[in-house]
Amino acid sequence: MTSIDPQDDNPSSDTPPSDTPTARMLSWARNSAVYRLERQMMTEKQLFDAITRKARQKFEDISQEQLKAVADFAVKFAYDLNALNDADYAQVSTQSAVRSGKSKRAIAQKLSVKGIDRETAAVALEATDDLYAAVVFARKRGFGPFRRGVLDDKRKAKEQSAFARNGFSFEIGRKVFEMSSGEAESVLRKDAAT
Repeated sequence: MTSIDPQDDNPSSDTPPSDTPTARMLSWARNSAVYRLERQMMTEKQLFDAITRKARQKFEDISQEQLKAVADFAVKFAYDLNALNDADYAQVSTQSAVRSGKSKRAIAQKLSVKGIDRETAAVALEATDDLYAAVVFARKRGFGPFRRGVLDDKRKAKEQSAFARNGFSFEIGRKVFEMSSGEAESVLRKDAAT
């Protein structure tokens, strides 16, 4: 014998359908989006994932449909406020990464992980200079023209492989490796002037 739930037959029940988020959930999503975007710049994927993760913790009985609707609502709200823009995120992140010595390849991979599509990443990367980034990398690591120690075969192999592991082409790595300190400083000054 099966029991019948009286709410199943009552269409005027106050319980929302399982795929519709409650007003409390939407209010929380809006506040949570504002809080996160005030603290740091995020991509659409990062905001969606953060809201999804936190909503799962905050609302015990949330369904998958509600979870998606709440995260979509937060993303739309952020776009409406002009607080979310993947193209701007890609541009700022790319400029910062180049200044810290990251290669185009490493930056593209990081942007992909953050949810930036290939076209947006390509636009952000087109003005980057791998030579400048490689010189910054060499300066940070004390390689090539910034080397203080004696160059032996072991150190040479270490430096060249470090360039490759960090996404720089063999040609760029070799060029920076063979630069004089004056040439390296010239590359850094030239890029800083532009």
